[in-house]
Amino acid sequence: MAEVLLFHHALGQTSGFLAFADELRRAGHTVHTPDLYDGRTFQTLNDGIAYAEEIGFGNVIERGVRVADDLPDELVYAGFSLGVLPAQKLAQTRPGARGALLFYSCVPVSEFGSSWPADVPVQIHGMDADPIFMDEGDVDAAREIVASAPQAELFLYPGDQHYFADSSLPSYDPEAAALLGKRVLDFLATR
Repeated sequence: MAEVLLFHHALGQTSGFLAFADELRRAGHTVHTPDLYDGRTFQTLNDGIAYAEEIGFGNVIERGVRVADDLPDELVYAGFSLGVLPAQKLAQTRPGARGALLFYSCVPVSEFGSSWPADVPVQIHGMDADPIFMDEGDVDAAREIVASAPQAELFLYPGDQHYFADSSLPSYDPEAAALLGKRVLDFLATR
């Protein structure tokens, strides 16, 4: 079974985020869910992003990197939206990465290096009409990884929600979330 370091989105550790981690645990995986927000949660994306800006996006990334320092090298790094930042950095730069799962977001590989590591498989998930994922460069960054990395997959789901797999939020899409969950479990089964 895989060992996963899973980072929360800008709303913090919502009950839906924690439920997703528990689903992976029920499938037999070890899942670490560090709290990059020191216990804070937010009701709106704007409030969560404002807090991330207040503490600094670089600080959010470094908090995630520091958590990994106390864990084995052979991890799958996963993140939802804001949590993609530390997950992607670790997948691209920390030796021993077993894979990456990037949900709702993706940044250009140049943010953390010159290319995606060829030996690190990655899945990227987003909705095909999510204005954040589709219009702010995330899908372009995802397509860049898929075009250059032999073990990269991009999955687009019909819909316009950003946090579509968080069961505690109004944006939750049960059908898309179920398919995402199946794909993630299939991915983890081989790590």
